[in-house]
Amino acid sequence: MVELRKRNMRIYFRMRKCVVVSDSFKGTLSSLQICSICSDHIRAVFPDCEVITLPVADGGEGTVDCFVSALGAVPVNAEVTGALGERTDAVYAVLDGTAFIEMSSAAGLPSVGDRKEPGIATTYGVGELIRDAVDRGCRKILLGLGGSATNDAGCGCAAALGTVFRDKEGREFVPTGDTLGLISEYDGSKTADLLSGVSVTAICDVRNPLYGPQGAAFVFAPQKGADGQEVLLLDEGLRHIGGLMQKESGKDVADIPGAGAAGGLGAGVVAFLGGELKPGIEAVLDVLDFDGIAADADLVITGEGKLDSQSFQGKVIDGVSKRTQRMGVPLIAVVGMEDGTADDPLGHGISAVFTTNRASLPFKELKSRAAEDYAATLDNILRLIQISEKTGGQS
Repeated sequence: MVELRKRNMRIYFRMRKCVVVSDSFKGTLSSLQICSICSDHIRAVFPDCEVITLPVADGGEGTVDCFVSALGAVPVNAEVTGALGERTDAVYAVLDGTAFIEMSSAAGLPSVGDRKEPGIATTYGVGELIRDAVDRGCRKILLGLGGSATNDAGCGCAAALGTVFRDKEGREFVPTGDTLGLISEYDGSKTADLLSGVSVTAICDVRNPLYGPQGAAFVFAPQKGADGQEVLLLDEGLRHIGGLMQKESGKDVADIPGAGAAGGLGAGVVAFLGGELKPGIEAVLDVLDFDGIAADADLVITGEGKLDSQSFQGKVIDGVSKRTQRMGVPLIAVVGMEDGTADDPLGHGISAVFTTNRASLPFKELKSRAAEDYAATLDNILRLIQISEKTGGQS
C-alpha cells in the first residue's frame, strides 16, 4: 500500500501500484484507448509505479476486445446470419474452454445502418456463434447483451441451437419480433441436449423486464426504428412469448432484471438456453479477478463518458466503486461530463471526480480532441498526487 517515509520530519507518499479499469467514453474513446493513455502518462510521472490496465465493457460493443486485451483470449472468426438475414462475419474469443461472445457481433444495431427494422431482425446468428463455440469444445459461454437491433426475445438464437417453434397449424418457423404472437408452442429438447454440460451466462447493464412500460419494446425499440404502433405490436408479442416461456419452461422469466435486454434475449437465455443473467460489470470484474488485482493497489482509476442518474445502477463505475469501497482502496473517476443527476459519488466510495470536457463543448466537437482532453485531465491528477508525495504532512 502507500509507503510512508520520513526525511527531515516530513512525511511523503509513494504510489507503487495503480489499477486502471474504465468504461469507454461512447462515441469518443474506447476502454482500450483510455487504458493506453493512462499507462503511458502514469509511468512517465511515476516510473517506479506498477500500472495494471483492465479494459472493460459491461456486455455491449467492445466486450470481446476487452477480454482479448486483458486476458489474452484468442479471437475466433465465424460467418453467421446477420440481423436482417444476410451472411456476415462475426468475431468472438476463447480462453481455457470459455467463449466470450457479443450478441452485437452478429445482430448489432450498427450493422443494419439506416435499415432499422426490429420487427424482422433476428438473433439467429447469435445462436450460430454459440453453436460454433460449443462445437470447438467450449463449456462456458459468457454472452454480452448490449447494442442489439432485435426484438425477438432470443427466439432466433434458440432456433439456431435446435429449438423448434410452431404456429397453431403445426408449421415450423423462426419467429422475429413481428411474429412472436404466432407461436403456438415450442420444443427445446434439442437445445437442451446440445447445451448439456454447458453453462451460459448473459451479462448486461440494464435491469428492464421483458414487457410493459419499462420493457424491451417500449424502452428500446424506438431506438431501433420502431414507431408507436410497432412498439405496441412488439410488446404484445413479448407478452405472448413470456407466457409461453413460463408454461413450457416452468420459469417466470418476464420480471427477472435484465429480461428485456437485447430485445428480450435476456429472457430467452434463461427460458430457452437454461442460462442465467448477471449484471455485466460484476461478471466481467469476476472474470478479470479485479478483487485480487486491486486489493493492494494505492489507487484505482475508473470512469465513463457521462456521470448521470444511471451511473450507480449497475454501470462500470458502480461495480468498481462497490469493490474498492469494500477493500478500502482510493478510487478516482475520470468522466467525459456530468449532468448533475448522479448520486453523490462520495457516498459510493469515490474519492474525487474529474471531467475531461473542461471547455464545456457540445458532444459533436469532442471526438477529435477526446484523447488530448483525457490526457490533460489525467496529467493534472498526477501532478496533484506528485505534490502530495513531496509535501505530505508534518509528523
